[in-house]
Amino acid sequence: MSYPLDLHQLAQDIKSWGLSLGFQQVGICDTDLTAEEPRLQAWLDKQYHGEMDWMARHGMMRARPHELLPGTLRVISVRMNYLPAKAAFASTLKNPRLGYVSRYALGRDYHKVLRNRLKKLGDMIREHCADSHYRPFVDSAPLLERPLAAKAGLGWTGKHSLILNREAGSWFFLGELLIDIPLPVDRPQEENCGRCVACMTTCPTGAIVEPYVIDARRCISYLTIELEGAIPEEFRPLIGNRIYGCDDCQLICPWNRYGQLTDEDDFSPRAVLHAPPLTTLFAWDEKTFLRVTEGSAIRRIGHLRWLRNVAVAMGNAPYDPDIIAALQQRQGENSLLDEHIHWAVKQQLSRRTEHAVDVQLSQQKRLVRVIEKGLPRDA
Repeated sequence: MSYPLDLHQLAQDIKSWGLSLGFQQVGICDTDLTAEEPRLQAWLDKQYHGEMDWMARHGMMRARPHELLPGTLRVISVRMNYLPAKAAFASTLKNPRLGYVSRYALGRDYHKVLRNRLKKLGDMIREHCADSHYRPFVDSAPLLERPLAAKAGLGWTGKHSLILNREAGSWFFLGELLIDIPLPVDRPQEENCGRCVACMTTCPTGAIVEPYVIDARRCISYLTIELEGAIPEEFRPLIGNRIYGCDDCQLICPWNRYGQLTDEDDFSPRAVLHAPPLTTLFAWDEKTFLRVTEGSAIRRIGHLRWLRNVAVAMGNAPYDPDIIAALQQRQGENSLLDEHIHWAVKQQLSRRTEHAVDVQLSQQKRLVRVIEKGLPRDA
């Protein structure tokens, strides 16, 4: 293959083209991830991947980009911000009657958005190198995208295993373009987490079992998205009102004070998914679910798992007869759903007594205040 005389200029052009396409940063690295292979194997050996069999099925190919596209010499790694304005993290998480959807999933499916932009970037490169070959990836193949992003200088790996950037925190998507041009590579950033363990201590389920290591089987994102069967009972109360994914480890991270808002309209929240009442979500039939989640990453879990997740959140909500009625109305539709409905109803009924006691105490306190207000001061 013939290359332009100035590969350094080509690399700069590629970064400029990437920015013009809407990426916030573009980095370049080689394909050598041999240092990651022992860590990956140890993670798999401990079964931390849970039911994600594809993680083990592809073996060490995840650390060998050149096996995905023979002839690959470089990986172009990109990031794109996704944090929407008025994300309403606190107001949604603090109201247990509302459903919390991870902020990355509120808009259009990022896989499609990034992949289309990466393909355009590949086409722009090919215009200058006609005989070059490329292949875009966005969570679509066995590829260790975070180590590649770190190697390409987009940031460093935080203790929650996500990529952190000094200027942007971690609220961004990653994508890769494999290419067969020997471009100059970028320098990795230094790790800047220091002694901070905020992400580890705030994780509701203790999924960050040691720095940089996630036991997916405990992670709320895994439990609500990847897990196909029943959510283990020990984790259900800890899930709270999170019905699709979890952002807690990012919310607590000090570096996300520098998080950048997205200017992509595709990532703007859909109103029906932004802090919706749980009872409304649980009433959706499959047709409604498919219509509302069209073009969304949420659709991949299907209607049944959606209802499963919402049922758990309803079980964690304060006592409400309307919630119990809504749960009971769907009993008998599916055995997996029934298991979670029965658990949720039991949780609700256990709070009914507590609720009655609270109401009685409140009434007594109100009566005491009325009596005291009407009595003489020396009574």
